[in-house]
Amino acid sequence: MVEFDSQGQAISIEEKPKQPRSNYAVPGLYLYDSSVVTITRNLKPSARGELEITDVNVEYLRRGQLHVHRLSRGFAWLDAGTSSSLHEASAYVQTIEKRAGLKIGCPEEAAFRRGFLSLERLEALTARMPRCEYREYLVEVVAEAKRLGRK
Repeated sequence: MVEFDSQGQAISIEEKPKQPRSNYAVPGLYLYDSSVVTITRNLKPSARGELEITDVNVEYLRRGQLHVHRLSRGFAWLDAGTSSSLHEASAYVQTIEKRAGLKIGCPEEAAFRRGFLSLERLEALTARMPRCEYREYLVEVVAEAKRLGRK
């Protein structure tokens, strides 16, 4: 759990506290610089006998180098650490995709919509894909963009 100050800066992080200081969980998506190697070499195993990622984050916090980004409304974090939770996450994604008619986790579409990929490049990438549901989805993304005059 991560606690924020009034300016939105992380001020504490705890692994599964009995009395959480906030409602913000750390879902497990981390990006580190090269100093993470030194930090992890100096970690001691926890009571569970494991090196804890929370301890890495606490060290970055101690150094004043931790940057935590809150996910806004509309984001969902799905645990997939067990076979049951993986199945539940898969069913959730399938339901959302079917009801919304959109793919979740489609990097080509995301890159195109953010302007990192041109329509021409998206179309070329799509054409090289084997015939499958994912390719057909991207074919529709390309067709819609053309109908709307996007480039």
